[in-house]
Amino acid sequence: MMGNPSRGHGQNTDMDKSNGYEDIAAIFIASRGQAVGGIGTAAVRKWAKLLPPKATVLDLGCGPGIPIAQLLLAEGLRVYGLDASPAMVAAFRQNFPMVPVVCEAVEESLFFQRLFDAVVAWGLLFLLPAQAQELVIYKAARALQAGGRLLFTAPAQAGTWRDSLTGRQSTSLGAEHYRAIVAAASLSMEEENTDEGQNDYYQAVKH
Repeated sequence: MMGNPSRGHGQNTDMDKSNGYEDIAAIFIASRGQAVGGIGTAAVRKWAKLLPPKATVLDLGCGPGIPIAQLLLAEGLRVYGLDASPAMVAAFRQNFPMVPVVCEAVEESLFFQRLFDAVVAWGLLFLLPAQAQELVIYKAARALQAGGRLLFTAPAQAGTWRDSLTGRQSTSLGAEHYRAIVAAASLSMEEENTDEGQNDYYQAVKH
């Protein structure tokens, strides 16, 4: 299982659009959701510094907002949160009452009808089925302003595994496939790297 400082939640075949994270929300919030300086934050902070002052950022699978949204807000950015788990959204609102957040499945979110300077999906995509992963990247690309940036995580090697918290299947399409999706979405891949927890991440820009 790929470790992540913040999580994501997508649609499954049942009625739980949080991909099992609603059931374990309390556990997540008590552990990973308190990791202010957790694994991956250095990479997100470096990316955030590339954004213009007061840039608008859509945080996909925002969870309780710690550490990702918290970090982005500390950089002076305007954050919008999105998560499919009602408990995660409630925790986010408690942590950041002035920050807009909605409880929606990422594939269906109305936030994608807006334009943003950046979109981050840290610990999200690989929880979704392959087709949904492609759809989210396309929607994120369309929601970006010219020059906007996308940051997401997924293992560079294609494969499947069981999520360590929910036991549900996670899927990585692999770096080569993600490069192809990014290019087809009219984005340019600028960086592929690995954080201190050996989590692979990708940074793309819309020209």
